[in-house]
Amino acid sequence: MHIIANIITGLVAALHIGFLILEMFLWQTPFGRRIFGLTPEFAAQSAKLAANQGLYNGFLAAGLIWGFLAPHDGFYIKIFFLTCVIVAGLYGGFTVKKSILFIQGLPALIALVLLHL
Repeated sequence: MHIIANIITGLVAALHIGFLILEMFLWQTPFGRRIFGLTPEFAAQSAKLAANQGLYNGFLAAGLIWGFLAPHDGFYIKIFFLTCVIVAGLYGGFTVKKSILFIQGLPALIALVLLHL
């Protein structure tokens, strides 16, 4: 179970690295606009906000990676950062778009449950 929990936790970290790339670097590109359903005008107006959001997603990924690398406290570090991801997924799902619950929150919840088994 430990290996599966780490694989899912790694997936959550990878997702957040992907979110960082999308929000910080690809937000105004045709690909980024298509992913988020944005007009060119709105993408330009919100680019700085999106980059800031991408940076926070990068911090979540960095925390999870830190959890893998920490020799003694990794379990607790992963719990903390997975919980942060779940809270962010809940907030985004209720305030922005329901799919955020499933794309961001659900994988982190699964990883958190698996870590405890």
